[in-house]
Amino acid sequence: MSRRPSGLSRRLGDGATAPFMTSLHPKSRSSPYLSSIALLLLGAFLIIGYLYTGSGFDKADLTRLQAGSSCTSEIFQALPYLKKAYGDSMHKILHVGPDTCTVVSKLLKEDETEAWGVEPYDLDEADAKCNRLVRKGVVRVSDIKFPLPYRSKSFSLVIVSDALDYLSPKYLNKTLPELARVSSDGFIIFSGYPGQRTFKVDEMSKFGRPAKLRSATWWIRFFVQSKIDENEDAIKKFELAAAKKRYRSSCQIFHLKSLI
Repeated sequence: MSRRPSGLSRRLGDGATAPFMTSLHPKSRSSPYLSSIALLLLGAFLIIGYLYTGSGFDKADLTRLQAGSSCTSEIFQALPYLKKAYGDSMHKILHVGPDTCTVVSKLLKEDETEAWGVEPYDLDEADAKCNRLVRKGVVRVSDIKFPLPYRSKSFSLVIVSDALDYLSPKYLNKTLPELARVSSDGFIIFSGYPGQRTFKVDEMSKFGRPAKLRSATWWIRFFVQSKIDENEDAIKKFELAAAKKRYRSSCQIFHLKSLI
């Protein structure tokens, strides 16, 4: 079985001045070169702010994701293409992985979407928004090396990110069937590429072991051994939608089938 990892000046006029430069040097004129740099930087910040605002990020969410799990943040980039691939299956989702409160909060803002989350590690510094989700039972803290606290086919789709990279094959043999069990229309794995650093060094104590980032070949072989089938239909739809927008994921994305 083969696998194709799915992987995404304007210058001032001669007489123009930069306002902040004028205030610092009232008797001098700013050079066109410095003014152009200022405009470019301002434009870049505006574009970045627009993109993240449109994706439902606030500053706290962005800082947390940048400091932590890169493949979890990748979910937001892939979301439009996941909708194309899974359609109605995107209406009842379970996310499993670090920063699940952020993911669930974003998914709940999507139209007609129900979302729940499993945080595999202790929430020592959870914010008020996350604590509310935990109190309501929307997010649970659960060790994914053991059976998930849900009935079979509780969710149409399960998305897992930055969690399986910390499990040994011994526990993956138990966790993958659980992801397949609690989903009805498939599950998706976001995993780092070999050599990719997904967490800060000072956070390693939280996970108990460093991430083991495996190749696509390793994962495909493991899926075969575990009798977990890839979802070829979802793969084709996802890759087609991504190709139209020239999206290329910074993480490996695997589309897998639920248990029959």
